Amino acid sequence: MFKSNRSGKAIVLTALVAVFASAAGSAMADTTWQKDHPRREQVNNRLNNQNKRIHNEVKEGEISKAQAKTLHKDDHAIRQEERDMAKQNGGHITKSEQTVLNQQENGVSRQIGK
Repeated sequence: MFKSNRSGKAIVLTALVAVFASAAGSAMADTTWQKDHPRREQVNNRLNNQNKRIHNEVKEGEISKAQAKTLHKDDHAIRQEERDMAKQNGGHITKSEQTVLNQQENGVSRQIGK
């Protein structure tokens, strides 16, 4: 049988607390840019997600490489439009601009996996 070792339990408990605190901190940590540009971050996160979906669909054989190329080109155009909009507004995009970009992303999204 094992004897109770309080210092060993304390070390394990401390390690677990450190792991959970680190995980929670990294999940909640936004960069200054993300905090200052939440609309741009949302648009760019969607574009990144769609990029992953396109790659996954090609990998699974759901779409051809030619279809993926067209979808990537469409996403690239949306990303460039987002940058151009931000350039005109001191680095920010307006709510209505975000809506327009999201509608364009919705169109591309519907094409993924068709």
